[in-house]
Amino acid sequence: MSNVETKLGNDCLSASWLAERFAVDPARIDAMRRGGELIGVREAGSTDWRYPTWQLDGRQPRHVVPRIVVAARAAGLDDMRLYEVLTGPLGLRGDRRLVDLILEGRDDEVVEAVRAAKP
Repeated sequence: MSNVETKLGNDCLSASWLAERFAVDPARIDAMRRGGELIGVREAGSTDWRYPTWQLDGRQPRHVVPRIVVAARAAGLDDMRLYEVLTGPLGLRGDRRLVDLILEGRDDEVVEAVRAAKP
């Protein structure tokens, strides 16, 4: 199992669990992903979308998520690459990640970093 696959098991929710948390139909969760309101990733060989918990603020997505998705699409990042960029270490040392900046409310820095990321 790769490092990314391990992370998916630890920090992501299934679409059905997320739908229950938001009290909406699972099809609405898929529509939110396709519309850029949620970040979803798939494990290798799976058809099931998983949703990182760090993008949630209580029972709704964080306000920065659509901006991140737009920046990722403009940079040519697919869903898994975006997840890797957001959860990978910042710089050569340390364990801080872009998701830590999201949790700190440093939205503009995260969007700029995603925009500058390589596919």
